[in-house]
Amino acid sequence: MATQPTKMWSGRFREPLDPDFEQWQRSFVFDWRLIPMEASASIAHARMIAAAGILTADEEQQMIEALGQLVRQEGLNDERTIFDAGAPWADSASQAEDVHHFVELELKRQIGDLALKLHTGRSRNEQIATDMRLYVGDSMYLIAEGMKRWALALVELAEQAGDAVMPSYTHLQRAEPVLVAHWLLAYVSMIERDLSRLADCKKRLSFCPLGSGAVAGATLPLDREIASRALWFTAPTPNSIDATSDRDFAIEFVQVLSTFALHISRFAEEITLFASSEFQFIELPEAFSTGSSAMPQKKNPDFTELLRGKCSRVTGALSTLLMLVKGLPLAYNKDLQEGQEAVFNASDTIIEITVLLHRFTSSLRFRYERMQEAASRGYLNAMAAATYLSNKGVPFRKAHEKIGNAVRFALESGRELNALSVEELKQFGDEFGPDFHDAISLRATIDCHDVIGGTAMKRVLAALGEARARLSEQSAVEMLDGTLREAEYARS
Repeated sequence: MATQPTKMWSGRFREPLDPDFEQWQRSFVFDWRLIPMEASASIAHARMIAAAGILTADEEQQMIEALGQLVRQEGLNDERTIFDAGAPWADSASQAEDVHHFVELELKRQIGDLALKLHTGRSRNEQIATDMRLYVGDSMYLIAEGMKRWALALVELAEQAGDAVMPSYTHLQRAEPVLVAHWLLAYVSMIERDLSRLADCKKRLSFCPLGSGAVAGATLPLDREIASRALWFTAPTPNSIDATSDRDFAIEFVQVLSTFALHISRFAEEITLFASSEFQFIELPEAFSTGSSAMPQKKNPDFTELLRGKCSRVTGALSTLLMLVKGLPLAYNKDLQEGQEAVFNASDTIIEITVLLHRFTSSLRFRYERMQEAASRGYLNAMAAATYLSNKGVPFRKAHEKIGNAVRFALESGRELNALSVEELKQFGDEFGPDFHDAISLRATIDCHDVIGGTAMKRVLAALGEARARLSEQSAVEMLDGTLREAEYARS
């Protein structure tokens, strides 16, 4: 009977796999990127089984050194070289069913049959759960750094804007004047929430599945704290069934990325609108734009349009993960293999976006005169006018009605509120006085929003300083957990 000596599970089987099925079910074609995580987790497991007496001190050292070399091996971190037929690991790459199998084959190539001891007391179910947690953890630091860079680019743009004014919008209709800096800081607030979500997700991620076995726990008296400490986890997972089947951490991670992607997409949409001829608020940077093959005059917002499009990938990955886990019985099922690519894709997409996004943001140039002109027309000072009457003792509902009547009168005569004389205004109420026009000037309209979070100049200046301080005082690592994770940086 044919045997399958290269498989990790071939002993029970008499027939070889269908060759097409064998290729179809392989995950090494995409989970090769987990090699550094698998090697690091294997080092932690080697230390656990050595403490349990399975490995001698010399065997433990040989194994750890060989695994460490695997982590540092050039070429194993690039899809262009990992499947190179001329590479020293080519046989392992061609035979490997998954990343766990590849690492075992490579370890055997380095240290012989001693490598076969490494799988004592463990299962691939716990291995992939651990590897994916490590991958997500590593990705979080890169993404947090990208979030922070974009937020700081927005802060710098807001500082450059100074006292420049623009219209704000509700229902995509002009609403009230705001400082350009105030509008930019709205996105900074979103990013800071995204950072806090990432940090919160990190807390629940940081538990180590190693020692959980296939489903019921290891069959050896392993000290699971050894692996947990070695991999910088907070503690071992408390339940072996949950540990091997849990993908909440992946779902939550991609949920955070999906929310961040929504914020990116909203920003992209506004920039696309504001750069159009209809708005003319923004001059698109040529370094991030393309032209038309048919219309010579065109400068298209390809970067922001692609941002919107690529963000849909992230929400698509979230849908994949949610539907994948929905209805799965406990514990591990092969279906979960399909979740890896969704996590990889979402993470890659966001990392690639953030590499470019802060540079694009820094290169934006606003047409401040056009923005101020738009903020000065269309009765955007009507709220300030109603506030003027309220300050004169008029109940706000009555003040609202009086200003509404004044706006209608101004519309019929083709003028702004500022152009109406006090005598004309008095037909709507005796409360209008000579101080009315000063109270509804553009600057007064901005500064009357003098509350925490408002667009008054002094409030925005304070918010800018506070935002820069928050973003500058901590590194991305400190924002997530306050400690330098040297082990995780070593893998990346």
